[in-house]
Parts: sequence; structure tokens; C-alpha cells
Amino acid sequence: MMEIILMRHGRSALTSSEPLLARDMPDWITRYDLAGTGNDLPPEASRALADRAGIVISSDLPRALSSLKALGCEPMHTDALYREAELPVYGVGGLRLSPLVWSGIFRVLWLCGVSGHAETLQGAKQRAVKAAGNLATFAGNAESPVLLMGHGMMNRLIARRLLSQGWREIRKPGKGYWGAGVYRRAE
Repeated sequence: MMEIILMRHGRSALTSSEPLLARDMPDWITRYDLAGTGNDLPPEASRALADRAGIVISSDLPRALSSLKALGCEPMHTDALYREAELPVYGVGGLRLSPLVWSGIFRVLWLCGVSGHAETLQGAKQRAVKAAGNLATFAGNAESPVLLMGHGMMNRLIARRLLSQGWREIRKPGKGYWGAGVYRRAE
């Protein structure tokens, strides 16, 4: 039985929630992408899943890598392929909102097909096809589960692809930090 665990990274050490202008979001996103997870500790359920993994794969972003470190895991392979889907950013005048609110607005626009200069939804789906294929190959060559330390939206896109290829969802991933979905397929 092949098994893939898609886990979302821990909470970013960048906790700034001060309202900012939309035009300031590219700088905030850059700082977010460079931030690790600081002192955020994984829950026991995440530790138990990680302990079962024989192969550990990761996004190359610091928040994913520092999450693995908090779990006591060393990635066998890191790749930008598993990075979060990009957010488009649009300037909308003098409105100041928290980065979380701006991120939500920009993600909804992205899901509606408005991507500006960012990766399109279709591009992210194509990346998810390749990521799912890579993970399935790793799982086919492993005797224990494959763990991917990734990101919320990209993990969901990868999960959809796995499901379309006949994998079964054994555990729903949840939407929070450290959330993990588990997918199995008979060899």
C-alpha cells in the first residue's frame, strides 16, 4: 500500500498584522517567504505522522524547512515545485488592511482567474500535476509513507490530483497550520 502525507508548514515567524496599503504587499510577501516558523511547535498528531515517514520531501521555502526541523526531520529532496501558489497583488488606492485580509482578497481574485503577473491557477494546477506525479513515484519506491512539507493551496491542488488518479483520502487535511492529509493507493 502506497501512502502520501501532505502536511502544511507551521505558523510563520512573521506575525506583523498592522494594516498596510495593497502596494506594500509585495514587500510583505517577500518577508513572509523568507521567514521561518520561529518557535512554533507542531502538535503531537503531526509529530506522529512525520515519525512514520520514510521519505521526506519539502518546498524550498524557509517556513517549510523550519517546520521539518521542528519535527526533527531532514528532507531527502527540496524543490520550488512544491512552493505555495503565488498571490497576485493589485494597488487599490489608499485603503489600509491587514496582510491577512489582503491575502484573502488577492487569493479570491486569483481563484476567479485574475492573476496579473503572478502564476495563474492553471499554471499552479499544472505544477500540481507534476508534483503529484513525483510524489507517487517516490511512494511507489518506498516501503513507508512519503511526507511532503508544503503549503495550503498547493497541497489542496496536489490532493485533488492524487484523488483524480485513484488515491483515497484516509485523513482530511484540515485548514490550519500543521494540518495534514493522508492519501493511500494500492500498488
